[in-house]
Amino acid sequence: MLNSVKSLKNLIHQTMKNKDFAVFILTHGRPDNVITYNTLKKAGYTGDIYIVIDNEDKSADTYYKNFGDKVIMFDKKAVSKTFDEADNFEDRRAIVYARNACFNIAKDLGITYFIQLDDDYDRFDYSFKKDLQYNTAHKPILNINKVFNILINFYKETNIKSIAMGQGGDFIGGHQSGLWKKQLKRKAMNSFICSVNRPFKFIGRINEDVNTYTRNASVGDLFFTTALLRLNQKETQSNEGGMTDIYLDKGTYFKSFYTVMFMPSSVTINTMGISNRRLHHRVKWNNTVPVILEEKYKK
Repeated sequence: MLNSVKSLKNLIHQTMKNKDFAVFILTHGRPDNVITYNTLKKAGYTGDIYIVIDNEDKSADTYYKNFGDKVIMFDKKAVSKTFDEADNFEDRRAIVYARNACFNIAKDLGITYFIQLDDDYDRFDYSFKKDLQYNTAHKPILNINKVFNILINFYKETNIKSIAMGQGGDFIGGHQSGLWKKQLKRKAMNSFICSVNRPFKFIGRINEDVNTYTRNASVGDLFFTTALLRLNQKETQSNEGGMTDIYLDKGTYFKSFYTVMFMPSSVTINTMGISNRRLHHRVKWNNTVPVILEEKYKK
């Protein structure tokens, strides 16, 4: 992992023109509020952006009106038969279907590399200064083309399944935060750099990101979050549409227990937060991923 961190830092000043790359914004029920689209433009993105919607979205016509031929629709029920939803419900108000659909969408478009983004990001920031020290000011990214190129270069130089940008909660504690101390953490949430050449299935109707990076990590797959980049997402339960309704209906205990079902040996339900405590998953990494023993323990 240390070599991977150095590799990513060494690439920070390099640029490669990736013509085989696109952004997929996964969205549902928010055709007039795809915040991420405008945030990408503000960050200087000039590449292809595809708006990924499902055939159960009643606002599909408005998406087509707003984004034209950049809207890609997939069959939600058909995709539901391709992975383990982890329950026997019929409630498909979840992003996991779009996440899994993206690999075939990319193939159909002739795209090898892509990044999946939610539709509610209002900032993309650097979390470091020029000397690569932690920056409390979170300098905004103004040339995100270069950032995506760097991430793709890093992706190509490693055998990882996916890499993500850090989120606000990852940086609680600033330079003392767990993510900043490690620089790369073995998880990936929200933003996923992927390739059709390294496919994997997101699993579980809800909490699909945690379900996937823990379950897949248990058999040796690598999912990373970088501390050098940061995105800001509107609070899930304050932004109408998307997965807000299902979170409000079911609550965080219900959400987190999906990961417990997939990884009962290493994931538990605990409380998190300071003033407003809530139930959340907790991952015991020593019980989750393969561990290489030091030679001194060899018999």
